[in-house]
Amino acid sequence: MSHSTYQQLWHRAQQGVEEILQLESESAGEDGQLEEFRHHHNLFIKYVRIFQKLQLLQDQLVQPQKWQLVDKLLQALAGRLLELRHQMVQAGLTEFHYMDDTLQDLKLTPSNAEIPIPRYISREAEKLREERKIFLGQLLEEESPALEEAVLTTDEAVRIIQVAERGRQGRLRAEFMKKIWDEQQRGKRRKMMAPISMESQEAATLIQKVWRGYYQRKQTVRERAQELELIGMVPTVDTEKPGAASVAAEEAAERMHELQQRHWVEFVRDQDRIKQLVIDTEGPNVKETLRDQIHKWFIECYNSTGKFPDFPSVEQGGSEIIFTENTPEQLLAEMAAEAEEKERSKKETVPQEKKSAEPKPEGISKFLSNIAQEHKTYTAVWKGRDDSSNLQQQHDVELEKEVKRKEVEAEIRQQVDELMREELRNLRMAIEQDFSEPLKAKPKTKKKGKDKGAKKKDKDLTAHRTLTSLCDELIKQGLMKAAPHVRLSNYLGDFGYLGSSLLAADIEPQPSLCDIRQIITMYAILPLGSQTLHEKAPLVRSILLAGPPGVGKKMLVHCICTETGANLFDLSAKNIAGKYPGKAGLQMMLHMVLKVAKLLQPSVLWIDDAEKTFLKKVSKEARALEPKRLRKELPKLLKRIGTVDRLLLIGTTSRPFDADPRPFFRVYEHIIPIPRPDYSSRILIWKKLVEQQGVAVSSSLELGSLARISDGYTPGQLVQAVQTVLNEQRLWPHTPTPLTAYSFIRTLSSITPIYVDEEEAFRNWFAKTPLMKAILKIRREKQRSEQEAAEKEEKKRR
Repeated sequence: MSHSTYQQLWHRAQQGVEEILQLESESAGEDGQLEEFRHHHNLFIKYVRIFQKLQLLQDQLVQPQKWQLVDKLLQALAGRLLELRHQMVQAGLTEFHYMDDTLQDLKLTPSNAEIPIPRYISREAEKLREERKIFLGQLLEEESPALEEAVLTTDEAVRIIQVAERGRQGRLRAEFMKKIWDEQQRGKRRKMMAPISMESQEAATLIQKVWRGYYQRKQTVRERAQELELIGMVPTVDTEKPGAASVAAEEAAERMHELQQRHWVEFVRDQDRIKQLVIDTEGPNVKETLRDQIHKWFIECYNSTGKFPDFPSVEQGGSEIIFTENTPEQLLAEMAAEAEEKERSKKETVPQEKKSAEPKPEGISKFLSNIAQEHKTYTAVWKGRDDSSNLQQQHDVELEKEVKRKEVEAEIRQQVDELMREELRNLRMAIEQDFSEPLKAKPKTKKKGKDKGAKKKDKDLTAHRTLTSLCDELIKQGLMKAAPHVRLSNYLGDFGYLGSSLLAADIEPQPSLCDIRQIITMYAILPLGSQTLHEKAPLVRSILLAGPPGVGKKMLVHCICTETGANLFDLSAKNIAGKYPGKAGLQMMLHMVLKVAKLLQPSVLWIDDAEKTFLKKVSKEARALEPKRLRKELPKLLKRIGTVDRLLLIGTTSRPFDADPRPFFRVYEHIIPIPRPDYSSRILIWKKLVEQQGVAVSSSLELGSLARISDGYTPGQLVQAVQTVLNEQRLWPHTPTPLTAYSFIRTLSSITPIYVDEEEAFRNWFAKTPLMKAILKIRREKQRSEQEAAEKEEKKRR
């Protein structure tokens, strides 16, 4: 991408930031709940569009100072998106938000509303995976189960030999029968090739007629295929093959990334040199100027009040508040008012504690000020700057001097403040001779042991052990595992196009697999991939993925680990059965897992078959496995996950209705039901799965028919069907039979789909979740109020 191109892209993105800041200042929700939803959806889509532009821009920027500014803005935009998501969930009481009507109003496509995973998160994840591979690779390889040699019994060996011999005899018989059939066909052809008497003109006309008909039919089929391909009705065979331009673009992007890394290393290395240069050249002048200004303030205060002032404390800002536009009298009055406020707050400790326990309002954003600040920096520094002469895109030394000058000034100011406080004491003693008010002693700090409100630190049960030994033990016990490398883009699913229309008709729409992908990005990948987002955005400690077998729950867990570089800890009931027995053993296991997860964060704590931990009734066969070991410990574990800990508890379940709902819902904050794929998603899944096997998708496959007959099947079952049909024999290059929808019918008939009863069981369970209960309560109240209004209207008519 050229310099002028990314400058225009940056300018358009900043224009969008300016517009959305104006939109944020406008009030929402005055015209009802529906208008509030539309306002939130409009904001969300606009933020996503700016985010998409900036993440593309950041990938192309080489100049490190520009890259740094765009990175800060990206972090702030991502945080604001998470806040908006949280607000929409609280307002709409649902995890799914259908924005197809808003996209239609804005004349946008579904891709404009999908949040991409920032490339800086992906690259950081790759770096983490490489580091963990070096650190844990040897341990994982040592503990990986070796392939055991197959030991066959006599009966099994005899059966294998019999199958092979029968196959050999069958092939010989087929070859012999083929020879007989060929002889018969040759005899028929000899009879048909008897000499025919025909005039040359008549023969030529016959040949021309046959040829022209054949040629015209071929031409018609070719033109029809081209037309259907042009309007997108049939897949294009060559679209999936990377062309020369795309290969060249990938190579250029890789070179750009290497150049970015090189420039960034040079920039970081040069920062210390620039700071030292500012200290050496400007430090003495800054120090002298500050001292003169503070001396002048001492004299002005003494001339106006007759005594020297109290020097502002560090909490008040030190000498920085002296250089405001206020007069000495106003400044002293403000300082006195602050002191009185502090004294009053000390006396009213109990009411303050009660106020602090109240929930904070949801409307306050922690990221809007950051967005406005970064936009202001762009406007002041980069908007009108002509940087076209900087062909190598090196960092600007003078611009970095401005940044370091502020840091140096803050450091020198602290040093000067300490000196001037001491000098102020000496002036008072020398000039005022006022010893009536002794200097206030520093308040004694309370000891941590005597502070009743202080939290007790958890005792480290493994303080004497190294991190390597802990990881070694967890890997041997199978609690720490290597997650398969799966990208979130491999979780296929199309956008839901009728969500708003169904809601308008009072029909609860089924979420699409694209919605599931978005939720995983916002609840898991973005917070785990960025420390800033995890600390400042709404905290998500746990999520539950519920759905029938084969919908991709485990795949999503592996996607989260891949996209963020997170470690995977398996705390499933079947995995911890028989390990670390007893209460002390359980505490030791959880302590080790949590300690290693925090030291090697980001980390994912995964519980498969999550309903077993909260079973209503345990069968006699399952009692030996103790599936409810973690029932009381999981809430305590979640409380130990703070904002600085990039940890996420993920539960996956195929039978959530077997669990006791109250403790189940108390542990998992966000419950995500994963449905079976809809029609458009099935078309996409079939197409990608067939292409992944190396088979070109043509019009003969009839994807529409295949999607219709596979209604009710999960993506995992579709994968099973494709792998069964497209085996090695079917993929043999000389196989003449074209691939059609009929090829999959026999395989699909042998697989059990999701029946209506099972879907109804999931639907009934989901209606018992806290959010759905709240929605149903609101609907009942609305129906009751409408019924009462109708009855009153009927009485008036009578």
